[in-house]
Amino acid sequence: MEFVKEESEENTSEPETWRIKHEEPETCRIKQEEQGEFIEESEENEVLSKDKEKHHDKNGEKPWSQTKQKDLEKRSYKFFTCPQCGKSFTRKNNFVLHMRVHTGEKPYTCDQCGKSFTRSRNLKYHMNSHTGEKPYECSHCDKRFSRVGAIKTHERIHTGEKPYTCDQCGRSFTQLGHLKHHMNIHTGEKPYKCSHCDKRFSRIGAIKTHERIHTGEKPYTCDQCGKSFTQSAYLKHHMNIHTGEKPYECSHCDKRFSLLRDIKRHERIHTGQKPYTCDQCGKSYTRSGTLKYHMDMHTGEKPYKCAYCDKRFCRSRDIKIHERTHTREKPYTCDQCGKSFTRSAHLKHHMNIHSGEKPYECSHCDKRFILLRDIKRHV
Repeated sequence: MEFVKEESEENTSEPETWRIKHEEPETCRIKQEEQGEFIEESEENEVLSKDKEKHHDKNGEKPWSQTKQKDLEKRSYKFFTCPQCGKSFTRKNNFVLHMRVHTGEKPYTCDQCGKSFTRSRNLKYHMNSHTGEKPYECSHCDKRFSRVGAIKTHERIHTGEKPYTCDQCGRSFTQLGHLKHHMNIHTGEKPYKCSHCDKRFSRIGAIKTHERIHTGEKPYTCDQCGKSFTQSAYLKHHMNIHTGEKPYECSHCDKRFSLLRDIKRHERIHTGQKPYTCDQCGKSYTRSGTLKYHMDMHTGEKPYKCAYCDKRFCRSRDIKIHERTHTREKPYTCDQCGKSFTRSAHLKHHMNIHSGEKPYECSHCDKRFILLRDIKRHV
């Protein structure tokens, strides 16, 4: 007896169905054509359980043998296993969807904007963005959404619900996808490889952000000053500069900050904390970015290449400063005398001339200086 697959339209949320073709009364097996081997799925037991009274043998038209049915139910599960990462699936549809993570295949394309998706239902939700339809309204505020999944996620902002909990560390998440990405931290799995270098990442969001280092893409642009950013969170924080909002107050002094990162860095002045330590030389830093740049000294990596010459740099800020030697750009201007500078630090030092402040004191005598370069010359 042989199973023959009934072809139907693609539906990733439902299991496949099978019908029985009466030929030889052999043990029922499902052929997985892609791998050239036979596997049994859990769904076959469900199908046979429902239809067993309808099936008869070829000769005597007797009911399906209950003994054969029990033998079939006792068989252990076999899975569709991913050859790239080893993950296993009991349903072929889920396996096919998973493989698209590795292959990058997105077979469902919007005929209006050309954007592609791995699932047909995602394309269906996407079409609402063109029609403008937002049928789902938040029960806590006036926001509306085009997808039911989006409103469920949004409402957790109001309720504080985090239904997806990691069974290893107890951390909870508002979205299942976030938990799945988090689990890669525990397993060490990094399925996402950069198409420009050999770096690998545990989260798809992380690789997208990383690849912008290579492409120079900054898709998030401030509509007030035109400054662009690689991440939406950076743009959101940047907007506080324009609004003048300073929501973050130092717990040690009265200073307030527009950006969360700025108050964290500032408070380390009070605490002396340097939480980022190089595992090769033991040097510590107050900022993770500074440690990252420092590590390039050990690896010798210089990912940033000048657009005007062949020089390469470890840090993005260094290449920006360097390229100003080609463009002659001086973006930092004194509001008192109009003098411009290539670096913000140079403008800061220059402002001491106007204020009369002399922050640099000689360690050998009592003389003080306005500029760092002046005390270096003096010593």
